[in-house]
Amino acid sequence: MTPNDPLADLLASGKSPAEITAEIAADAETHTTPCGEGDLVWRRWGKGRPLVLVHGGSGSWTHWVKQIPVFKRDYEVWAVDMPGLGDSHMPPVPQIPATAGMVLALGIKALIPREARAHVVAFSFGAHVSTHALLHLQDHVADFTLTGAAALGLPQGPGKEFPREMEGMSDDERMEVHRALLELLMFKDPARIDPLAVYLQSENIRRARFRSRPFARIPEIAQNLPDVRIPVKAVWGGDDQTAWPSVEARYDVIRQGHPELVTRTVPDAGHWVMYEQPAAYNAALSEVLSA
Repeated sequence: MTPNDPLADLLASGKSPAEITAEIAADAETHTTPCGEGDLVWRRWGKGRPLVLVHGGSGSWTHWVKQIPVFKRDYEVWAVDMPGLGDSHMPPVPQIPATAGMVLALGIKALIPREARAHVVAFSFGAHVSTHALLHLQDHVADFTLTGAAALGLPQGPGKEFPREMEGMSDDERMEVHRALLELLMFKDPARIDPLAVYLQSENIRRARFRSRPFARIPEIAQNLPDVRIPVKAVWGGDDQTAWPSVEARYDVIRQGHPELVTRTVPDAGHWVMYEQPAAYNAALSEVLSA
């Protein structure tokens, strides 16, 4: 915890991670749009120009838990649970990023008027799904900001075996599995992995039904992004473990279709940059949204 953490007071309050998460969620209005045989679940905070936040794989709206308290002051923040993740139902078949993107696009069209000119900001696998969505939305939104995206046609680096929960584990052992996964994939500095991060990771994994990892090596963002005809921006953690061989290589691929690309790299931050370095990420995102 640092003084620049927007959740500093809540984290110091003695409340449990579940209580902190519930308190933030209780401040939202919940909306639904169609998703397969059920609903796509959205949460809305604040007033102003719409800002759509799309989380990463095996995640939920809670990937943005340290952005919502800040951006709701000036924006109408919409945080979605992507198809098959969080509280949302699975997308229609075939259950692939393209169909999930169509569901997302239809949800944005239903909830946010074209004239509102929403910003879309997407993390990791959320950027993959959002790129498909934007092929259907185009100038229904103002711009698209990517963070920590794969599916760019670049090597993924050495494969890593993810730790997993095993039958018979105690609660402490299960939480250690999720802490180890955060250290392996999501954080640059393990000392910044706090109980809230471990709780959010464990809850998100527990509810995840759409398995996004197999799609990370499919270069669909690189293939489709040139056909997205709105300004594109990027904010990355400078030490993102998934950005192999480098963050700059990721920017170079995006620039091939979008030479106007505006970038900010947050130093001393891993893949889940918006949680690990929230003040720096929030400042960088504010800058690119204003650019």
